[in-house]
Amino acid sequence: MAATIDSIEINGVSVPLIYEEDNRLPIVTTQIVFKNSGSITDTKKAGVAPFSAKVLNEGTQKLGSNAFAEALESKAIHISSTAGSETFVMEVSSLKDEYENSLKYLEMLLKDPNYSKESISKIKTMTLGSLSRKANDFDYIAGTELKKLMFEGTVLGTPSSGTKESITSIRVTDIKRFVKEHIVLSRAIIVVGGDISLEEVKKNMQEALSSLEVGKTEEVAHFEVSKTVKKSILKRETEQAYIYFGTPYNMKVDDEEYFKARIATFILGTGGFGSRLMEEIRVKRGLAYSAYARVHMSKSSAYMSGYLQTKLDSMDEAKKTVTEVIKDFVKNGVTKDELEQTKKFLLGSEPLRVETMSQRLNRTFMDYYKGFESGHSSSELEKIKNLKLKDLNKFIKSHKEILDITFAIVTK
Repeated sequence: MAATIDSIEINGVSVPLIYEEDNRLPIVTTQIVFKNSGSITDTKKAGVAPFSAKVLNEGTQKLGSNAFAEALESKAIHISSTAGSETFVMEVSSLKDEYENSLKYLEMLLKDPNYSKESISKIKTMTLGSLSRKANDFDYIAGTELKKLMFEGTVLGTPSSGTKESITSIRVTDIKRFVKEHIVLSRAIIVVGGDISLEEVKKNMQEALSSLEVGKTEEVAHFEVSKTVKKSILKRETEQAYIYFGTPYNMKVDDEEYFKARIATFILGTGGFGSRLMEEIRVKRGLAYSAYARVHMSKSSAYMSGYLQTKLDSMDEAKKTVTEVIKDFVKNGVTKDELEQTKKFLLGSEPLRVETMSQRLNRTFMDYYKGFESGHSSSELEKIKNLKLKDLNKFIKSHKEILDITFAIVTK
């Protein structure tokens, strides 16, 4: 079983279709992914994309939120919308027997979103309540501050969920404009899996999405991490120090050497116990319960970030240790044993990453979205298997930009 890439002609637009048939259960799941339609497009007012997703979760204006939800529930149909950083996703799932009905409800929703005053007011109240609760979430505060420092003056430096000021200022016209610009055929990628034939998918999706405008597609904007190393210490009533750190990572989303970054970062901080950061910060020095680092690679940005919590009086030592571990990592690279253990884990756990249909569909989608050929992930595993220690260490030493560490810390 493997997901395949096809296309559907809708209103003169060739919409990419990623499809996998799986008839072990009588279920069908559909995702319509709209490119360059996530929070990264909220350049004028933070929070519009996730707010728009919540509006599309409020049913149609004709039926209203409750009646629409009850109609779906009576047929065991699920429809939801979410806004990510770069994409906006509408998901539909149902039993095979209700597949056609599920897409009819999707069509109703696309034609008649619930833009009522009651709907907008309800979402605004709930979002503001959520933001108020985050004022006491020190992980959120430190993480948000780090992004602000690393991507200062850009949309990535602003909280994707918005601020109290931006959410308060959102009007129904902002939501209508977002939907008109982004929920369009030219940005769509359709992902379907389940007990359904390709012919049925094409026929029903053509009808369900025929009301969408063609619209315009745009490339995702790319943002570089600030060249200036920064440190921000925020004082709060806390019993722990929350240390978040980030660095540039000079690599593009479609870089063929990404597999080396994956291995290197696993050894540095993604791998949990046994990783350099965990060994030095928890095992040897007892400074924190856990410490992690990972590389974020997308069309809009490339950077490494990590975090740990420690006692208030250990904050300076923990921060210093992070810097020392990364410095030693770049200078001396990794050992043969670390490389072999990482290979064993990544190759040995691979079946767990593709055992479900949704995992396989997501992998095929991500390869397609990033611009790779079909089957790229499989060829990447072969590269991991054959990677030599000297080549990995040469790669690690070439990325000296990760020595430019920005810190955002919440402490007392």
